[in-house]
Amino acid sequence: MSERGRGPLLLGVRHHGPGSARAVRAALDAAGPGVVLVEGPPEADVLVSLAADEDMVPPVALLAHVVDEPGRSAFWPLAEFSPEWVAIRWALERDVPVRFIDLPAAHSLALRAQAVTPDDLEGLGEQGEDQSGDDVREAMRVDPLAVLAETAGHDDPERWWEDVVEHRAGAEDAFAPFEALGEAMGALREEYGDGGHGLDLVREAYMRLQLRAAQKEFADRVAVVCGAWHVPALRVKTTVAADRAVLKGLPKAKVDMTWVPWTHRRLARAGGYGAGIDSPGWYGHLFSAPDRPVERWMTKVAGLFRDEDRIVSSAHVIEAVRLAETLAAMRGRPLAGLTETTDAIRAVMCEGSDVPLSLVHDKLVVGDVLGEVPDAAPAVPLQRDLTRLQRSLRLKPEALERELELDLRKETDAARSRLLHRLRLLDVGWGEPARSVRASTGTFRETWRLRWEPELSVRVAEAGVWGTTVLSAATARAEADAIGAQALADVTALAERCLLAELPEALPVVMRVLADRAAMDADVGHLAQALPALVRSLRYGDVRGTDTQALSEVAAGLAERVFVGLPPACAGLDRDAAAEMRVHVDAVHAAVGLLEDDGTAGHRGRWHSVLRVLAARDSVAGVIRGRCARLLLDDGQLAEGEAARLMGLALSPGTGPAEAAAWIEGFVGGGSGGGLLLVHDERLLMLVDDWLTGVSADAFTDVLPLLRRTFSAYESGVRRTLGELVRRGPAGAGPTAAVSAAPPGFAPGLDHARADAVLPVVRLLLGTDDADAYADATSDATSGSGSGRGDNDLVGVA
Repeated sequence: MSERGRGPLLLGVRHHGPGSARAVRAALDAAGPGVVLVEGPPEADVLVSLAADEDMVPPVALLAHVVDEPGRSAFWPLAEFSPEWVAIRWALERDVPVRFIDLPAAHSLALRAQAVTPDDLEGLGEQGEDQSGDDVREAMRVDPLAVLAETAGHDDPERWWEDVVEHRAGAEDAFAPFEALGEAMGALREEYGDGGHGLDLVREAYMRLQLRAAQKEFADRVAVVCGAWHVPALRVKTTVAADRAVLKGLPKAKVDMTWVPWTHRRLARAGGYGAGIDSPGWYGHLFSAPDRPVERWMTKVAGLFRDEDRIVSSAHVIEAVRLAETLAAMRGRPLAGLTETTDAIRAVMCEGSDVPLSLVHDKLVVGDVLGEVPDAAPAVPLQRDLTRLQRSLRLKPEALERELELDLRKETDAARSRLLHRLRLLDVGWGEPARSVRASTGTFRETWRLRWEPELSVRVAEAGVWGTTVLSAATARAEADAIGAQALADVTALAERCLLAELPEALPVVMRVLADRAAMDADVGHLAQALPALVRSLRYGDVRGTDTQALSEVAAGLAERVFVGLPPACAGLDRDAAAEMRVHVDAVHAAVGLLEDDGTAGHRGRWHSVLRVLAARDSVAGVIRGRCARLLLDDGQLAEGEAARLMGLALSPGTGPAEAAAWIEGFVGGGSGGGLLLVHDERLLMLVDDWLTGVSADAFTDVLPLLRRTFSAYESGVRRTLGELVRRGPAGAGPTAAVSAAPPGFAPGLDHARADAVLPVVRLLLGTDDADAYADATSDATSGSGSGRGDNDLVGVA
């Protein structure tokens, strides 16, 4: 039963084309075939009935993966406007058999493990891993739509296809579009052969075998829905033996297949697994809109803008529709397309700005629609356990990124946190920690940024080798990572992640490996890197109820080794090594503070002794000595006079300018509040000022970049205040000189002129003058009069 009643009905389509989908539905209604054959992996035949399940919501995808290597996988995505999906649903609604006839995934995935070219991989569904293409051979491939558009005199294939197919109303003859497209593809195949798609010959040989088998069973009452490129190959007359010879010797792998949710974003070319369309949200609108697609689209855009608190009226919608239709008529298009509607939205609703259009593109043109699959769909045990946890914790996977605030004092939120941390251990990046918008430093609060991507289903399948539940898999993975870790910092970070994920069975293994690595590592830098993460982990035991005794013992031992090894490790370092060691000193200082808070007595005193040694030792680099002095001053272990003495020694004429500048950077640099220290302690500021004015011109050029880096880290207000203080000079000068020489607002005395200008407003606020007095005062202040001492009663007000 062909288009005219001879042979099978071959419906060549463009994948994910709403016009093709409507045409397929019309052709199937007109022909009423006894079986529907669809381009896709035959392993999915046992799953096709799930497409009729009421819980199946497109977009979805067929996922095939090798059982022993889940990372080797492929996707076949289907949207509501995909012709294949329309054909499947049509057949299931009418109890018509539906079968997939493409090359089995067992062969296509096995070919990926062999030395095949990128051309051979073309067409094997949506690949589950990135491919490295060959640019030369890629350029040789034929884009059928581009060739047809160029032949018709168009330079934009997408626009030509929309005008010819997507925007056309239904034809009177339901088969005419397929006949025309089939003839065009036949001419292209005669000219270009396989068009550079080498594996298509193998796939088409398998399709012909499946088509013959269906014809034996259903005669000519067979309908085939496949890519238009394959239609000429299915019409060609070949023998069964010839087709079987093409398939002989193909490698084979054991595969599993299931349905997984998909997203519109992944259907877009820019979304990773390119499916050949730039605007899935727009295509979905064209397919679902019963009439007036432009008007309905503009209404959606207006609703989106209103949700974002932008002012859009009905008049905007009307004018945008008129402008889009006018643009389409001027450009000779049958219907206003995405280009015309976008231009109209920019001009009418966005006032010529492209900024709001990015929201339209992200939310509507592409969209964040996430499909759903029924529970009856097969899944690996780990996926089933994850689904169960998602439901019990009310954590629904969503394609739209969102932030989740967790209070770990609540059991549900604590369980959510454990799940997300365990999934991160398994490389299932559903959630990523984020900085909280709340100004909270407690360990009981966490912020996560969640977004479910379709490829995470592959990651779950890969993680299934570690266990059948999220807990068991995360435990096994953590133990394996600990044993295989080489760096001490990696093991301490893993210990922290195990505490966050609450993996009590994995923690003893991690702690044993941690103790072994710490005992063997003599590098103080490595020990200093490892200590902060280890000490942070101790804090999580308080809110999570985790026993951290073993962790505390290892942390204490690690801290003692740092205390002993740090002074000799800081001697004789060059500039880069000293800067790196300064970072380690800061990290250890913060870690020791947490150790002391945790009740491990004596560590802070020992650490202060180490800092005193480093601050006074001449063989230690200036940046480290300055930093140690600053840490002691902040902790109240160094008197202000002693700090001034150390700075005076560091900035004395006998110290080289570069070394002195490094000391200054360590003491007041790094954005650690050093600017405020100089603002409030003018003795230190004057020491820096006196040293800087005494530096020779040649040496000043050398130390200027270092000083600039130090002071540029301060906030603008701090820098401005420091500049005014330096301009004013020492505060110890006589009051008369201070008042006369100081900038307004920075003198020790009162600036009477500025105070007089404020008086009218103060009087008005206090209600001490009537309106006329206020007007007079305002006039006086504006003209500069009344600035004498007798008219200034601000002191009395204060």
